[in-house]
Amino acid sequence: SLPDTCWCRSQSHSVVESKTSLDFMEIMGNLSYDDSNLTSLDYDAAPCHNQYCPLFQRVAPAFLAITCAAAGLGTGVLLVALAKQPHTWGWPQSRVLVTQLAVGMGLFAALLPAVAVGIGQGWQLGTELCRLTHLLWHCSLFAQGLLVGSGSCSTAWCRWDSRSWRLTVAVWVGALLLATPAALTSGTAGAPETRCIRQSVDVLSPVYLLHLTFCLCLFLLLPAALLVATLVMPRLRVGWKPGISVSWLFFALWMPYGVGLAVDFLLQTQLVQPTCGTFKHFDYVLGLSEGLGVLHCCLGPLTLLTAWLC
Repeated sequence: SLPDTCWCRSQSHSVVESKTSLDFMEIMGNLSYDDSNLTSLDYDAAPCHNQYCPLFQRVAPAFLAITCAAAGLGTGVLLVALAKQPHTWGWPQSRVLVTQLAVGMGLFAALLPAVAVGIGQGWQLGTELCRLTHLLWHCSLFAQGLLVGSGSCSTAWCRWDSRSWRLTVAVWVGALLLATPAALTSGTAGAPETRCIRQSVDVLSPVYLLHLTFCLCLFLLLPAALLVATLVMPRLRVGWKPGISVSWLFFALWMPYGVGLAVDFLLQTQLVQPTCGTFKHFDYVLGLSEGLGVLHCCLGPLTLLTAWLC
């Protein structure tokens, strides 16, 4: 859903207030008995405005619709290739693993129209369906991350047996549990046009902190740990083949968003004091980083097919 739909967040107000306070303190500091200082004050200076929300509401629905169509086409072709050539998929891009990745990408893409409706056209389906949408959206996202991570360091996906079955259940149940805080933080807001937003709670609420922790672990800590383990353990380097490299496209596309979430938290809690320039431009950076991550659902099938053909 790209950074929450006209969330024009509480940070916006705090930044404007802090900016106003800062300007006032600067004015008071510049005051002296010298009349020349009084004449240099600019009371007509433009305020610090953030114009991200209007642009986001115009661009996001079209972007999500195009991405959904491309992802649906790519996932369909990938599933046909899996069905027609079942014996040509070997670990580390095993048929079992790639099938589940295709299901995850397909589910993620299938929910994009609902997310687009919540952003651009208004949400009329109630809070519970809004939360269900975000639950499934994040569940598919976390499942793909766990599948890529497990496929990078385990041969359990070589064949469909009791071992891979247990791992499948663990991945999808684990992804559902990891996505639960995302559902609890989402909700409906706005008037007169209701929207389905992802962050309807305070940034310091326990449920949002839990959601943020899960996102940072999946998008940043997991790929970093896997990369270090691969460099340290020769056994893992042996299995580093094109299929693994292609599947890591998921982490490459979502890492910038993980960094953006961490910086966003620091700014919202004012652990890092935002400047006017940061306030004006950071939402654009966060939006672009999440848009880059969303592209995984249409680029993923294409890259997996390319690795298979090669």
